[in-house]
Amino acid sequence: MNLKPTESEIEILGLLWETGEASVREVHEKLSVSKDTGYTTTLKQMQVMHAKGLLDRYGEGRGHIYKPAISQKETQTSLVKNFMSLAFGGSAKKLVMQALGQSEPSKEEIAEIRAFLNKLENDK
Repeated sequence: MNLKPTESEIEILGLLWETGEASVREVHEKLSVSKDTGYTTTLKQMQVMHAKGLLDRYGEGRGHIYKPAISQKETQTSLVKNFMSLAFGGSAKKLVMQALGQSEPSKEEIAEIRAFLNKLENDK
């Protein structure tokens, strides 16, 4: 995937990944909880996202229902690869060390990370 969604587009995609599909009004209502944005701004953004291939849509009555055209996993993988390349010189170690240093992972999260690392090591 060569598409690089903007921060606002990722926010809309996140809502649609959660719900599966929604009208512009439904997306706008959810965005309005945490963001001061106008309905027409949300509409225009979703139309642009459709034109870019980030969203699919189909007609329903006078409006459209939108759904993600790209998967959450595919998008996350692409964004992390790009971010790791640009910000950390392609080093997964530097990225992980920085990420873990910025938060306080719970014991459960540490156990999951350890299990994931063990699996990576055993698969090689």
